[in-house]
This record gives sequence, structure tokens and C-alpha cells, in this order.
Amino acid sequence: MYQTTYHRPSSLSEATSLLASASEAKLLAGGQTLIPTMKQRLAAPSNLIDLGRLDELKGITVSGGTVTIGAGTTHYAVSTSADVKSAIPALAKLASGIGDPHVRYAGTIGGSVANDDPAADYPSAVLGLGATVVTNKREIAADDFFLGMFTTALEEDEIIVKFVFPVPTKAAYAKFANPASRYAMAGVFVAVTSGGVRVAVTGAGSNGVFRWADAERALAANFSASALDGLTVDSSELLSDIHGDAAYRANLVKVMGKRAVTAAG
Repeated sequence: MYQTTYHRPSSLSEATSLLASASEAKLLAGGQTLIPTMKQRLAAPSNLIDLGRLDELKGITVSGGTVTIGAGTTHYAVSTSADVKSAIPALAKLASGIGDPHVRYAGTIGGSVANDDPAADYPSAVLGLGATVVTNKREIAADDFFLGMFTTALEEDEIIVKFVFPVPTKAAYAKFANPASRYAMAGVFVAVTSGGVRVAVTGAGSNGVFRWADAERALAANFSASALDGLTVDSSELLSDIHGDAAYRANLVKVMGKRAVTAAG
């Protein structure tokens, strides 16, 4: 790695101040994406601001039909939370299947979503449930947050503080994991919300997480796996790599979508 100056703020306000004043700064949450990237010299921030000790970014609360999760909450904490399991079991199950135990103990929901990594699981839950991303500056609707692969609506001096998830009528997540990394090659989150059916796909899109509009319309008319039988996924906008080409991923999206609907059913 290149030389960097390490900062460990004791409060969100201190972190915000550091981010605004430090040159070429990067935020460190769980480090499961940033540290490997730095080791490969694909990123070389002059300043590294560690958010890992900020208790105000951690915690889970359920109130008024919503589940609020602090951005610094680990995947393990979400997966084992009795509150999450009771209110949105699909979210707890999603968290339990992220990476391996090391990743789940260290990785955070904020770090996962902030990167909009195309293989990350959480973006599908945020988009599929129509969550609100709360930062130190504003609130951002999920539909406005994800702008493309590794690209979000976050500004350079903006820090995710928490996520507010509306409790759905029913929801489920199904993914086909890469056998080596356990990250999603195709993951589909299906939810029936107060605003209708939402279907979000991660792991497969060349522009990151996306909503599968055709599936939403089909499931709104008939919420069953068979409703997806006649649908096809446009492979021209899907990833193609050594793990699977675009046509393969298109089929995976449909299969995982049907499994998610069955699980939610």
C-alpha cells in the first residue's frame, strides 16, 4: 500500500470535519472492500478516516412500522438480531449469507451500500424494500441513491448514518453465490410493500443493482413464481466474466426471482 495518514475520530461530528478538511480522504467502515483495494494499489487515499469506533453509527431499532439500522452495524449483528428476524426476516437471512464469518463480523451495512459494489447483497434489500438512506446532511430515497456500478448519490463530504427500512407485508431474498467468494453472481430481493411489489437484482447488472420492472408488474397481478415463467431478462445490460456470461446470469436472475417469490409466498 501507499503511505496514508490514519485518523480515528471519536464522534460523527469529528469524522465529518476530518472528511471536509482532509485531502483525498476515504472513509473506513468494516474495511472489507477498501483495504483489499488499497493492498492492490487500486486506491491510494492520502487520509483514511476510521468510522469503526463510532457507537452513534451502530444499533438496530424497530418503531412505527420501520426498522432503523445504523450504518456501522455489522452483518453479523443484523443476521442475529431478534428484532430484525421478527420484523423483516428476509433482511436477517440476507445478512447471514454475506461472504464468510470473517466478513460478517467485520463488514458493515453502510460500507456495503456506500460502494454499490455489483456483487454486494445489501443494495438489493435497500432498493427492494424502498428504504431511506440517512446521511449527515440529508435523506435519500433508495430509488435515487444508486446511480451505477460503484457510483451513488453520496457527495464527497457525506457520511451514511443509518438506513430506515419500511416493514413489508412479505419479502424474501435468494441468491446464487460464487462458490469461492460467496458473493452474489445473481441475487433477487422481492418485497410486497405499501407501495406495491418491488423486485431488486444484485450481482448481475453491469450498472450495479437495479429494479426488475417486468417482474414487478407480473407479480402485482399474480404473486406466484409461475408469474415469472413468460419473462426474459435483457442480457445486454448484464455482467459477463470468467464466472458466467450475460446469458447465464440472465437465467440465474429468473431462477433466483422465482425462488424468492416462493420463499416469500
